Amino acid sequence: MRKVYRFFRYNRHKQIALRVYLYTAWYRLQIILGRSRALILAAGDRGEESPEEAAEEDYRKAYVIGTEITRICGHTLWKSLCLVQALTAVKLLRRAKVPATMYLGVGQDEKEGMIAHAWVRCGTLFVTGGSGENLAVVERIRVGDK
Repeated sequence: MRKVYRFFRYNRHKQIALRVYLYTAWYRLQIILGRSRALILAAGDRGEESPEEAAEEDYRKAYVIGTEITRICGHTLWKSLCLVQALTAVKLLRRAKVPATMYLGVGQDEKEGMIAHAWVRCGTLFVTGGSGENLAVVERIRVGDK
């Protein structure tokens, strides 16, 4: 009960945090049900990228969204891995009318073999998933305003 009180008392971004929690649950459920391809296709314009630079206000919004996603996803009761986080970021950035690009990539790992990863970029800021360094980009999806 104390954690819930502290969340509502001291969190400046309550609405975003609650949306992150709900969207990650929704996207995780959809992935479990095998609907990840439909979610990716509906995310935005395939094969296109957002501009390399963004407005300062867009950077602020993207930073807050990315920070809340990272914070909340560490405490969910389900696995909130890269695709769930990227889809959540895309949804929130689209609501905020912030241009961004979601990337899907693959790479080679010494331990696990072939790996897949998803990440989101707004301007030069990587909102979720890091920079995707050492991964081959398979798909680019532009979201938000043009």
